[in-house]
Amino acid sequence: MSKTTNKFSPEVRERAVRMVLDNEEQHGSRWQAITSIAAKIGCSANTLNDWVKKAEIDSGKRSGVPSEMAERMKALERENHELRQANEILRKASAYFAMAELDRRSK
Repeated sequence: MSKTTNKFSPEVRERAVRMVLDNEEQHGSRWQAITSIAAKIGCSANTLNDWVKKAEIDSGKRSGVPSEMAERMKALERENHELRQANEILRKASAYFAMAELDRRSK
């Protein structure tokens, strides 16, 4: 789960990105289009720029790790961490019971 709340719905994000890409030529540069549209929807220009970059990566127009792959990797890393913790608990429990069995046999 992200540390910040998402103020904008995916639909608003998609529409804003589409507006930037469709209206880029009407502005002097992409950054001018981004700042203009960001002001209209109430987000920072840097946030909208990140959305545009992410959309370009997801569509294959820009190199990088697509969102779907990044989410899958994050889920696998989380699962791997949980499994390592479970293995450590089992290793400690096994050692504890092995010692208890040795103590029982030596008496």
